[in-house]
Amino acid sequence: MRTLFVLTLTALLGMVAHLNAWAHEHHPPLEGKRVAIMVAEGFQDAEALVPMAYLINRGAEATVIGLEPGEVKAYNSDITMWIEKAVEDVCVDDFDALVLPGGRGPAALRQDETAVRFAREFFETGKATAAICHGPQVLITAGVLDGRKATGFSGIREELIQAGALYEDVSVLRDEHLVTSRLPKDLDDFCSNIVDVMVGD
Repeated sequence: MRTLFVLTLTALLGMVAHLNAWAHEHHPPLEGKRVAIMVAEGFQDAEALVPMAYLINRGAEATVIGLEPGEVKAYNSDITMWIEKAVEDVCVDDFDALVLPGGRGPAALRQDETAVRFAREFFETGKATAAICHGPQVLITAGVLDGRKATGFSGIREELIQAGALYEDVSVLRDEHLVTSRLPKDLDDFCSNIVDVMVGD
């Protein structure tokens, strides 16, 4: 298990280094911007850590929020994250972007009324709202995807369609301030599109 953890962490660091180099070349800084990364137990490690590192590297301030403060573990490795603030203790005005990683965490978040309400109210502000893999499930429960172009993990395709989303099996879809993506292999496109929305490109 320890070997698996080292290999996973090494892979993550390699992805972050690649994305950071790409970001310096292509995107203006995000100084003064605040980002919420909403996770729960069972998050997907790369889908949480890579966007967070990418945005921090561009100057944004990131806060990990969730159901309650404390440590949560990824479902696919021994990597953990520390939830700094409970979602009930923050408000949408605190942030300029919301990122919803995938994995098993979204299944817990969508069962929590406060987390769903936060996602709904944040989306309705028109600020950057990004979800990858199973992350769009929180937005499905929030009822905000009707008529919106969206993608996600293939296993939630029917859920997205039933929620009224205009589903496409592509690496990333951007519909105004909404950014959705499918899998860790799509993180380059996912991260760059979040930045584009935040800087108003």
